[in-house]
Amino acid sequence: MTGVSRVLVAGAGPVGLTAALALARRGVPVTVLEARDAPSAESRASTFHPPSLEMLDGLGVLDRLLELGLVSRTFQYRERRGGVIAELDLSVLADDTPFPFRLQCEQSKLTPILLDDVLGAGGEVRFGAAVDTVVPDADGVEVRTRAGERLRGGWLIGADGADSAVRRSLGVEFAGMTYPERFLVASTRTDAAALLPGAAAVNYVFDPDEWLVLLRTPDHWRVLFPTPDGTPDDGELAQLPARLRGVADVPWDVAHASLYEVHERVAATFRTGRVLLAGDAAHVNNPLGGMGMNSGIHDAVLLAEALAGVVRGGPEAALDAAAVARRDTALSFVQRTARANWDRMRSGGTADRHAELRKLAGDPVAARRHLLRTSMIASLRDAG
Repeated sequence: MTGVSRVLVAGAGPVGLTAALALARRGVPVTVLEARDAPSAESRASTFHPPSLEMLDGLGVLDRLLELGLVSRTFQYRERRGGVIAELDLSVLADDTPFPFRLQCEQSKLTPILLDDVLGAGGEVRFGAAVDTVVPDADGVEVRTRAGERLRGGWLIGADGADSAVRRSLGVEFAGMTYPERFLVASTRTDAAALLPGAAAVNYVFDPDEWLVLLRTPDHWRVLFPTPDGTPDDGELAQLPARLRGVADVPWDVAHASLYEVHERVAATFRTGRVLLAGDAAHVNNPLGGMGMNSGIHDAVLLAEALAGVVRGGPEAALDAAAVARRDTALSFVQRTARANWDRMRSGGTADRHAELRKLAGDPVAARRHLLRTSMIASLRDAG
């Protein structure tokens, strides 16, 4: 392959490194450019859905990730001042996927595995190389870094996050909305399972005044609270101990906490000439249901597969189709499902809704249909 066949990837997070590995495994030269000086240690996303596990297995990295994570075969809907409303068991998907479970594992545990394999497959990763400007032309794309370096490749995948310099440099519209509340996420060393006997690794907790999500990772339990927009960060963080006591009236050992705005946006196009967008650079949504990182991994693998075919001399129609399909999925599935999850939690969980959930959990056929959507299998294939 010629030098212009090299693919540049902006961003060494899970999406960028997955794309780079998918390309390298297919013999495509690849260089990853990352603004940070080292892989990010932020935990951020922590749930891997079955289709993502299938894709990571295909890339040869899943066994190592499984050793670091927690297999979660069930998740629960609970009442804040009551008990379990319904528990859904992903084992009903055993005929649909070889991995009928969620894997609870911070994304920061995946990125070093991907990084090692990208390098082992002959890929190049440059840290401290923040993309500043992108200049595409008919034959390729030039990337200029903030340090003044210029690199040229045949193609570029922008996987550099919601504030993507690649997307901004191209002037691609990122339309959508910002949620009317921020999310406060606390990671705690306190064993929530001991405080809430019978709790699953993932729990959606209804309450008319203050809903929350409680989930387990290998290192911590995480608690997510909605928080009014426009209030001082310091004040909200100061109230965190009291809010945690509202979950269980004990002192909670908080490892760290953060507040962040939540957006719902999709790029106007996922392909601009020789440049593709993937992951948060292409679409962002609320974290309820764990669809952000997972859909980004799906972007990375499917776009990389299509791009590898083009690099090897195939027609670009398949790449166009893949980019359009991924944008359609972001709009019609990921955004819609994440928004429905938010609406459900905000509603406080009515008695009728509780009854619906109990009926769902007791009906294996209906539960399978529901779990095909929530596990994201339905976003990728017609599973019936």
